[in-house]
Amino acid sequence: MSRRLLIICSILLFSTCVAPAQTPSAEAMTAARSLVTTLGLSDQYKALLPVILLGLKPVLTQERPEMERAFDALLPKMAEVYAPYYTAMVDAAAAVYANTFTVDELRDIEVFYSRPAGKKLLEKSQVIAQQSTQVGQETGRKATEALRARLTELLRQTAH
Repeated sequence: MSRRLLIICSILLFSTCVAPAQTPSAEAMTAARSLVTTLGLSDQYKALLPVILLGLKPVLTQERPEMERAFDALLPKMAEVYAPYYTAMVDAAAAVYANTFTVDELRDIEVFYSRPAGKKLLEKSQVIAQQSTQVGQETGRKATEALRARLTELLRQTAH
């Protein structure tokens, strides 16, 4: 999951960096930030900090106990260091939404995701995506086998 979050963040940040210099209205950004929160993206971005720190710890401390203790003592201050990056991720994600949808559409989307069906979709979307991918892979494999067999048969008939 943490790798997925890093990929999402990278895509969002990269897409806003290369996107046209269209500045959404303040109203659109407010609606988009609210949607980003409703979608749980802001929580996912907050969850990145421990993942980042966990990855940095062995590299920086080299498993030396005194360095690990010093590292652990500095952890509360790292939230301050991370804060501007967190804000930038939320703002970048909001800008993507604000540049893609109108204010009314953003509000409609948020209404949907605030309802039970929308919440359930958010909750189940990762599992659904995994299962859908698996269905596609399995069906694609079966189709490939059937096509290979049929094409082999037709090519043999053509060769004779």
